[in-house]
Formats: sequence, structure tokens, C-alpha cells
Amino acid sequence: MSAVLRRSRKSPAKDGPAARRDIPPGMRPPPLEPMRNPGLSRARLLDMHRFLRLNRVLEDQLSALYRQGKIVGGLYSSLGQESISVGTACALEPGDLLAPMIRNIGSLLVRGVPPLSLFLQFLARHAAPTAGKDGTLHFDDPGRSIIGPISVLGTLIPVMTGAALAARMRGESRVALTYIGDGGTSTGDFHEGLNLAAVLGLPLVLVVENNGYAYSTPVDRQFAVDSLAERGPAYGIASESVDGTDVLAVYAATQRAAARGRGGGGPTLLECRAFRRRGHAEHDDMWYVPRDIVAAWEQRDPIDRFESFLVEQGHATKGDLRSVEENLAAELDETARQALGSPYPPPEETLRGVYAGGD
Repeated sequence: MSAVLRRSRKSPAKDGPAARRDIPPGMRPPPLEPMRNPGLSRARLLDMHRFLRLNRVLEDQLSALYRQGKIVGGLYSSLGQESISVGTACALEPGDLLAPMIRNIGSLLVRGVPPLSLFLQFLARHAAPTAGKDGTLHFDDPGRSIIGPISVLGTLIPVMTGAALAARMRGESRVALTYIGDGGTSTGDFHEGLNLAAVLGLPLVLVVENNGYAYSTPVDRQFAVDSLAERGPAYGIASESVDGTDVLAVYAATQRAAARGRGGGGPTLLECRAFRRRGHAEHDDMWYVPRDIVAAWEQRDPIDRFESFLVEQGHATKGDLRSVEENLAAELDETARQALGSPYPPPEETLRGVYAGGD
């Protein structure tokens, strides 16, 4: 056994309540580093802040609609990891291929998907992107270079590997970026897709949102490495691990990965460590998560961190930032009312667009 493997191996987790008193190393917030501006203008920084707030306010309103029984099915929060979606999407060129997952509302907002479309989609209205046939983010938007998510976790990785290959064959300077959670890195599609991208030297950026739990399974029960970025060298590709609560660090790392891919340097595995402070879905109350873990990550809230940075650097006042939140809440209240007043699809639409050759 090599020294690297010995150094990475962890002792098996112990069962029982006593084992939950201490936060396992893989679930602790990473060391706190000061936020650094990677050269963005004040206007661009304030745009990023607005997208972060829009992400959170929108999800808060969707959660309220779910609890009122107006959204049926799954609703998946990104509370505490919004900076991953916003930071990665902001770092891409408009023509780069982006494949969000079901929690990456921030990525869609950055790409210009209107909040009304998202409300209509979750409310399963006829005017929604899927015409009321789906109540989550399973839709694409070719005009915005968005490739739709697939329910089976990991499946998007070989799809985006193929998209990156197609772009290269066409002579296009495009990067393909998609996301996977920590649990999804154990799927066969993760390994097969990433290995093919590595062998072909494709411009794929694979963002691992390491949020500590794969549903109810903690990271110390999932893998024995200290960081999922350690898997990158095993495929012969670049890898990096960043604090996922630092939107500027996420942005800068994504820019480096995109530049590497565009320049012929192949794929990048980018681990972003954050903690999702809501359960797997709205129905999940997170009873299995020790409260001290949640409390530790609440102190690293990505929006609070970025707002403190903006105030300290003189880019905004606390009053400015509070106004953004209040204005967004008012705007989205009206948007939600508009969506609620939109009709459901008529019964004859049931099979339309489902089978090839249909109307």
C-alpha cells in the first residue's frame, strides 16, 4: 500500500449517539480565509449579490408554496450552497454549455431564465417550460446553452462529455460544465464519463458539490479520502478544492478550469465544499444531522459572507443590500401570484410532446 493511500485512509465511523458529539473532519467547515476579489468590477460584484439573493428569496417562496400544498412532488433546496451555482455560472462564457442539477436554480438565473418560468415549472402550469408535465427543473433551453438535468444522478456526466466532444469536433471554443453531489461520485456514470473526458482531453468542468451528506449518508460513510478532489489525479486530470461558501473563490476556480479546458488542458474536477442546511427535499426534516454541524455551517452562510465583504470593501452599505432583498421579495410575490393565476394544461395535452412523431 502506498504512503498516499495510508495517509488518506480513515478509521471506520463508530455507531451510537456518542459518535455524533464531534463533527467528523469531512463535515467541518474548511479553514476560514479572507475573500479576495479576482478582478471583478463593482457592478459585476453587485450583480453576483443580486443573483445570490434572488436564488434564496425564490427558494423561500417556493418552500412556502410547497407547505401550502400548491406544489406537489419534490422540492429541492440549495440553502447554504447558493454560491456554488452562482459563482460557477458567472465564470462561464454565454456560449459555454451548462447542465444544472435540480438544486442549481442560481445557475439558471445567471443564464437568464426568468423567475416566472421557474414558478410556472414548479406549479406545473401549461405555460411552464415542460408545459405542466414536470414539477422540477427537468428542462433545457438551447437558446441559453442550457442542457437539462436527468433524474438519475451521474448520468449527465457522460452526456456533457459527449457535448464537449461535439463542440470540439465542430471547432467551437466551448466549455461544458455540470454538477454532481458527493454521493453521486460513487456512481458508474461519474467514473466512466470523467475517464472518457480525461482520455480525450475534453474541456469538461465537473463541479462536485460536497455538502456533507448523500441524502442521509454522511461523507465519512461514503469514501475514505479527505477531499474528493483527490480523485482527479487518479484520472490524470487537474483538480482543485475550494470553499463553496466563498462565491469569489468558486468564481476564480471555475475561471481557471474553463481557461484550462479552452486552452486544450483537458477536464477539471472542482470540489466545492459547502453544507446544505435543508434536508434532501422539503419532506426531509434532517433528523439524522447533528445540530452542531448545522450550527457550525450557519456561521459560514455564503450570502452573509459576501454581504460582509461588499460592505467592508465599500461596494455597498447594509441599507443598500437590505433594499435588494426587500425589492426582490416584493417582485417575486407578484411573480408568484401571476404564476398561480396561470392555467393548468388541458387534458388533451397529456401525451403531446411525449412520444416521437407526436404533435
